[in-house]
Amino acid sequence: MPPTVTRAHFGLAVGVLTAPKVPAPVDPRYDWAQVGRPSQQPPAGEWRTWLILAGRGYGKTRTGAEWVRGLAEAGTVARIALVGPTAADARDVMVEGESGLLAISPPHWRPTYEPSKRRLTWPNGVMATTYSADEPDRLRGPQHGAGWADEVGTWKHAETWDMLQFGMRLGTDPRQVVTTTPRPIKLLRDLIAQPSTVITRGATYENAENLAPAFLEQIVARYAGTRLGRQELQGELLDDLEGALWQRSRFDERKPAPDLQRVVVAVDPAATSGAASDETGIVVAGVGIDGLGYILADRSCRLSPDGWARRAIAAYDEFGADRVVVEVNNGGEMVSQTLQTIRPTLPITAVHASRGKQARAEPVAALYEQGRVWHTAPFDLLEDQLCGWTPASGQSPDRLDALVWALTDLLVDAPGPWAFL
Repeated sequence: MPPTVTRAHFGLAVGVLTAPKVPAPVDPRYDWAQVGRPSQQPPAGEWRTWLILAGRGYGKTRTGAEWVRGLAEAGTVARIALVGPTAADARDVMVEGESGLLAISPPHWRPTYEPSKRRLTWPNGVMATTYSADEPDRLRGPQHGAGWADEVGTWKHAETWDMLQFGMRLGTDPRQVVTTTPRPIKLLRDLIAQPSTVITRGATYENAENLAPAFLEQIVARYAGTRLGRQELQGELLDDLEGALWQRSRFDERKPAPDLQRVVVAVDPAATSGAASDETGIVVAGVGIDGLGYILADRSCRLSPDGWARRAIAAYDEFGADRVVVEVNNGGEMVSQTLQTIRPTLPITAVHASRGKQARAEPVAALYEQGRVWHTAPFDLLEDQLCGWTPASGQSPDRLDALVWALTDLLVDAPGPWAFL
């Protein structure tokens, strides 16, 4: 006689169903109720979204995959949406990854995977389809009874979430799990504010026994106690930092660049190169025919002088820039010579930080407050630096420095009607 399960066991509306004839797993590794930590089990009660905000390596992917597997085995929904940041992420992480659906399914109940159709089908007919958050329109037509949205904090289009919600209309109680490292974006703030959202928070260290010791040692040594560590390791959703010149809400909206009058590549070179050195900030910015500034790309890197110079020149070519603006505080003439060794005719403006960082950054931050600078895409690491720096911090963020030099050249010091007043 087949076992009975409650819908509540899989996070659905309370009620008793007769489970499909899924043989009990012979390998205890597939018994998620025993293998998973209590915080990785679906919450009881009435909810629409289970939001898992946790640090890197917590086991978010395994948790999401096991929730989907539970639904499929119970047969309580017919169609499930699997939405990753990109098509490759949905395939490589959610389906084929080490903690993805294929790996965590017992051999006797493993779904058939058809990559060309982006579809998994379990023996009882339950189907799951993968989608890319980069393509929100693909979610306009399909209907689903459940969904798994992975790494929502890195999605480039909030519209993807809206399209997923419009399609969650099969069955009596459609639900979804969201697994993500927290980022202070509007979509996550809105989800947290929803009364129908149940939140699970977790840290990297909770899954330490399944992580390489070297990984934990390196990560802790570099990021423990830092603001980035609180986000990426502790899984904290950080609010605006008191005293910061940039606020998160400024980056809730993006704006495509119009035709551009000028484009520059700004470089803030690191003093040293190596795995433990600072990054070299490389930011591409332009001023449009509308007189507004636009951040076009962040190509910052941790490379040798020859490596970052080639990366900056590649960005110069890609965006049709008219010059490279480079800070020469670290390295003096050698910085410009490194670039011109690769391309002797490269137009370079060498700048020297004679004023303090606050004095240089404040006019640029004011441009943002006036709505005169826009980001054309999510630049997560750059935006983290902008919102995480205060004049009192004593830090010298590389990406922020490069952005300030670019916009200073384009808008603050530039003559013409778009000059900063």
